[in-house]
Amino acid sequence: MLILASKSPRRREILRDAGFTFEVQPSDVPEVLAAGEAPQDYVQRLALEKARAVEAAAGDIVLAADTVVVAGGEVLEKPVDANDAARMLKKLSGKTHEVFTGIALRRGAQEIGDLARTKVHFMRMKPDEIRDYVASGEPMDKAGAYGIQGLASKYIRRVEGCYFNVVGLPVSLVYKHYRTLLGHPAL
Repeated sequence: MLILASKSPRRREILRDAGFTFEVQPSDVPEVLAAGEAPQDYVQRLALEKARAVEAAAGDIVLAADTVVVAGGEVLEKPVDANDAARMLKKLSGKTHEVFTGIALRRGAQEIGDLARTKVHFMRMKPDEIRDYVASGEPMDKAGAYGIQGLASKYIRRVEGCYFNVVGLPVSLVYKHYRTLLGHPAL
């Protein structure tokens, strides 16, 4: 059995659409960036901590992930309020940023961690577009205050790397390591 250690509806949807059968058991791990911690290390650490925090039966595989947006050297997680969401969107507007997702899969004592990195080129957003997008409510539960698969899709000029990473789960990378834990040859 695959156990998803996440509350994210987007991660559930990605796994379901890819044909995975799984249960959801969110982990309760505080998401706190350590002083001086690189974004890549941060998401990998959190994914591993989340995977370890979930109880699983022998043979079950636990999957955990954490995603952040990095713009101008700043780690952008989920906005705390509408003003924070607008601030983030202004920072992304007309620029290129990176999205990092750390993943961890655990089966008993065996653990595999990895990282996906995607560059996203954002179009310039006018102040009224930022205001209206924030008012839609969509940015509030998403790293970087936008959902590439939703209303913000019209502001994305180009994606370099895995689209699903930006949504929140690099599913092909997950599948590669999932197969490894099941004892199948690497893809």
